[in-house]
Amino acid sequence: MEDFSCLRLLLGLLILELLSLSNGTNSSAKLECPIEIEPDTMVLKYQSRGWSAVCKPQTSESNVKEIFWKTREDRRISNRTWNPDIHENWDPSPVCHGEFLGIGRCNKTLHYILYKPQETVSIDTVSNSESTVEGGEMKLQCSIINVAPAEHLRVRWMWQRGNKTIEPGLVGVNNESGCSFPPRRSPVNVVCTKIITLNRTHDGIQVRCEAELNLGPKGPQPPPSMTSNSFNLSIQYEPRINTTKLPELVPVIRGYTEELFCEADGNPPPRIQWHYSSGTASLGSNGTLVVKEEGIYNCTAENDLNTDKRVVRVILKEDYLPLIAGFVALTVVIISIIFVFIYSIYYKNTKMRRYSLKNPKLSSHNSNVAHNGWDIQLPVTKLS
Repeated sequence: MEDFSCLRLLLGLLILELLSLSNGTNSSAKLECPIEIEPDTMVLKYQSRGWSAVCKPQTSESNVKEIFWKTREDRRISNRTWNPDIHENWDPSPVCHGEFLGIGRCNKTLHYILYKPQETVSIDTVSNSESTVEGGEMKLQCSIINVAPAEHLRVRWMWQRGNKTIEPGLVGVNNESGCSFPPRRSPVNVVCTKIITLNRTHDGIQVRCEAELNLGPKGPQPPPSMTSNSFNLSIQYEPRINTTKLPELVPVIRGYTEELFCEADGNPPPRIQWHYSSGTASLGSNGTLVVKEEGIYNCTAENDLNTDKRVVRVILKEDYLPLIAGFVALTVVIISIIFVFIYSIYYKNTKMRRYSLKNPKLSSHNSNVAHNGWDIQLPVTKLS
């Protein structure tokens, strides 16, 4: 009796397991559907050569009840081979369904993308946002025409000055695309915008936008990309005089001339004018003024937006170089004279007497002087 109860218990557990598998409970969710799709990913170009996807069981055919394809339109395809329509059907969402003994129904989705590279990419300003004055805002628009699927599009803004690439942060903007991607998988037009608060550092920068259709590792390599034409930023800004080259106080040595250089940055290029009362000053080239006497000189830089002014005071300084040179020469002469005078006195006091050995006379030594072998018996005559 006890053995029969154990058998009934084991049979009940087996039935519960089979019911859970057939009803799609958590136990069935852990099992992989024994369907194999070849290829498992299809990335096809619009109107290109057609391909086929085949759905088949991973195991023996003996436990297969049926296998069929089903698309988004709820169209059932009994054939195990699915041929995509690469001319019209942009989002078929093909799914392979199967029914197996002991498992029941399950399915796998084919990762399918039909794509169309962008036809054109262009950049321009948005209407009513063509302000080019410093401090204003300019709205740039990047237009990507007839691309699919738009959700795989990556748009990048590029900033250049000549051949040098500039980081977006250096010109006060971010590199976010600012795009609106329609949800449709069919070809659409995508518009990306960028708002710039203008300043003088933007003048002369070329802006471009690049659109790349990144379809993943199974897509075309490298991804299809296209870059727009360059949009040149021309910013109007007020003139600003370069005060480094034109200080407020300029010393001039008496008898010499000095050039005052007035340089200003502005767009449109500013007009440089000098205002002065000196009768000896003269205008040079490239905004210079040649001065040689003290006074007040005014430089004005003016364009259509504003005017900048700089007041320069010129003072005279004496040229002490000739006096210093004369003083140094006189000092050298005086020192030389003193040196010669001191040397002559020293020479007279310390010069050695001269003696002559002509007509020597021998002298005798008295008995009080000791002699040795080194004594020379030669008398000397004192020179007068």
